[in-house]
Amino acid sequence: MIQKTFRILSILIPLLCLGVINPMHSQTLDSLAIVSDPKEYEIGNIKVTGATYSDENAIIAISGFSVGKKVYLPGSETGKAIRALSKLRLFTSVDIYLEKIIGDVAFIEIRVVERPSVSGFDFNGAKKIDIDKLTELVETFIRRGSIVTDNTKALSIEEVKNYYKDKGFLDVVTTVSEVSDTIRTNSVKLIYDIDPGKKVKIKDITFNGAANAKPKKLRKQMSSTKEKRKFLASSKFLREEYQEDKRAVINYYNTLGYRDAILERDSMWRDENGMLNIHLFVDEGNRYYFREITWKGNSVYSDQQLTQVLGIEKGDPYDSELIESRLRFSQDNRDISSLYLDNGYLFFQINPIETAIENDSIDIEMQIYEGAQATIDKVIIEGNDRTHEHVIRRELRTLPGQKFSRSDIIRSQRQILNLGYFNQETLDIQTPVNQQAGTVDIKYVVEEKPSDQLELSAGWGGIGNGVIGTLGVTFNNFSVRNIFNKKAWNPLPQGDGQRVSLRAQTNGRFYQSYNASFSEPWLGGKKPTSFTLSGYYTKLDNSFSSALAEQSLAISNVSVGIGTRLKWPDDNFIFSAAANIQSYNLNNYRSALFVIDDGSILTDGQYNNFSLTLNLTRSTINEPTFPQSGSRFSLNAQLTPPYSSLNDKNYNNLEPQDKFEWLEYHKWKFDAEWYSNVFDKFVIKAQIKVGLIGFYNRDIGTTPFDRFQLGGDGLSNRQTGFQGFEIISLRGYDVEDIEASESGGAAAYDKFTVELRYPFSTNPQSTIFAMLFVQGGNAWTSLRDFNPFDIRRSAGVGVRIFLPMFGTLGFDYGFGFDKPDLQLTNAKWTDYARFSVVLGFEPE
Repeated sequence: MIQKTFRILSILIPLLCLGVINPMHSQTLDSLAIVSDPKEYEIGNIKVTGATYSDENAIIAISGFSVGKKVYLPGSETGKAIRALSKLRLFTSVDIYLEKIIGDVAFIEIRVVERPSVSGFDFNGAKKIDIDKLTELVETFIRRGSIVTDNTKALSIEEVKNYYKDKGFLDVVTTVSEVSDTIRTNSVKLIYDIDPGKKVKIKDITFNGAANAKPKKLRKQMSSTKEKRKFLASSKFLREEYQEDKRAVINYYNTLGYRDAILERDSMWRDENGMLNIHLFVDEGNRYYFREITWKGNSVYSDQQLTQVLGIEKGDPYDSELIESRLRFSQDNRDISSLYLDNGYLFFQINPIETAIENDSIDIEMQIYEGAQATIDKVIIEGNDRTHEHVIRRELRTLPGQKFSRSDIIRSQRQILNLGYFNQETLDIQTPVNQQAGTVDIKYVVEEKPSDQLELSAGWGGIGNGVIGTLGVTFNNFSVRNIFNKKAWNPLPQGDGQRVSLRAQTNGRFYQSYNASFSEPWLGGKKPTSFTLSGYYTKLDNSFSSALAEQSLAISNVSVGIGTRLKWPDDNFIFSAAANIQSYNLNNYRSALFVIDDGSILTDGQYNNFSLTLNLTRSTINEPTFPQSGSRFSLNAQLTPPYSSLNDKNYNNLEPQDKFEWLEYHKWKFDAEWYSNVFDKFVIKAQIKVGLIGFYNRDIGTTPFDRFQLGGDGLSNRQTGFQGFEIISLRGYDVEDIEASESGGAAAYDKFTVELRYPFSTNPQSTIFAMLFVQGGNAWTSLRDFNPFDIRRSAGVGVRIFLPMFGTLGFDYGFGFDKPDLQLTNAKWTDYARFSVVLGFEPE
């Protein structure tokens, strides 16, 4: 068509000159067949028709024509113009017409028919989750509304293939076709037919030249590129991750002192089963060692002090990664930068310079710029739209006028998060510096999260074998001083960090329990002195039933406590003390709960318990909901007055109601837990709990009240906690499986736990993590029988879901290995397992 148009144009020009054709109207060129010699014309105007999506000026420029240019018609210029426009592959046809001739001036029309534009894309064979990404990749080459060419189609196909190859589908096959769009004129949809195939598995990863590193150790560095060795084990070839894994191999060599190690090349091939084999060629190079490490520019700390913190000895294998971690921001704060930054030297800089390399030894000079100490100018808090500023500010260790300290910022961050009011993922700490003034501002940007909790549940069973309803609310950021301020109710007065809790549980007349508590963490607002007031009342009464003899139990308790943060040995310690008064009223109560050492049971009478509770706690846990580092130690003592030492009564001959009218005992509890991020997101939790109850007078013996009950999940046996027992859960075991817990409670217990936790979500709106656990524990009626190595073992899996409104929800499946009744009867392994639920709180 293009050659024909050019030939007809060569015939048309002479006819125009002879007047055969009307010069005022463009003519169809197919009817002309007269040949004439070329003549020079000046182009008077160029018109482009048919270009809807293409730029007309660009078409004219590419044609080579321009207004005022002189060309020979017919001549070679028209052929060149048609060929140039055709090479663009944007048009299905290109024609050049003479619109008219006036004297020696020619008016030219360029007519084009554009290829169809793209109206959309379809991806056959792709998953829904991939379509948005595939569309984004294709649109980098072919935009909607643009004209598609064979070249852009080929590029888009290659991009689609690369997307799947990066995901391990090395055998992906992709084709593209055009389908006319029935709605839009001259438009097509591109249909990509994708067959991803199967992900390619890796059979072997081998190394050539690895003389000083074990291949198994090198393969371990390749965290994303794994051999298919085990059933269900992950093995896939991802190109981008493979490149990172190769760098990880070299980094490992660098830590061994092989600073010149390189991967020369790699070789890959597929076996007859399609499995991928990878062979890496390593050039280890020479191994280097540290020789002399000197310091320059230091005046605050001596060479000896800096060398001790650095912890690198002469003769150690050269490791640039180790140097960097010991100079700047190591996880354990054992680095030179932390030493200076904790002393206010914010402008401190250090650069290690290799001063000599001799054979296999390297000398390093540490060049230090100490600068001046920086002082904190302003401390700014932003984002607290509910919590009052003084609640945050009183937790900070960074104060205006103090020297800058990195450890103080880290501690302030931990204190803010431990309040439980703010999103740990979005907490931002900014430190804009004014170097000329030698000052720094510290800005804490927080984001509020819901902190109040609601407990609303109903269950069947337990006490009375009926429906037990529970309603509880906890306001963790309450404001007492704004109760009478109507403007502060949104929907309740909040923002002062006080805690108010109300809870009621009942199944009607038979069982009722009510408790309330209030705590103020900063009594007076100037020092971290806490004040707590709490109380509860529980009553069990079957007097409504005529089938049973009347029996009832009523327990009331009031507690007042005060606590303070210590400065010695460090300010991670908190000491608290509380005075407790408790009363037990038994009326023909024959549930065998309160057992005396001689085996008799208390059924009637009023018994009083006045005690002083002392607690010393040290906590460095980084975050309360899902701790990833830190530890917590707690030592608790609950002491009653030694009444028997203050009078001359013969307790050996007293009736039980007189002997225990005022309870006397001493109760000790120790709790220690550690958290550590072992790898990736996995966190190890280890915990030890021990509890002991002793007596002052052997004639009185162990108190029948306030003993320990080990076993269960802490929920199904929770009601007994309001009947004079302290509940400690033991997954995989019921209370009945622990002899001392079943027969009136225990005077001693221990419990050991190790959990491997993995978080699926650390969002404060919904924190979710799963765990594998092993646990062991036991309880004893007498202190004489206490044996920490005689434990009931269990293992299992669990899930925890923390919702700010409801607290902790969880599920555990525990397998108890040492259930005595099942061992005697040769029960099936499924009988050893126990499913448990955690609702609204985390059991001890």
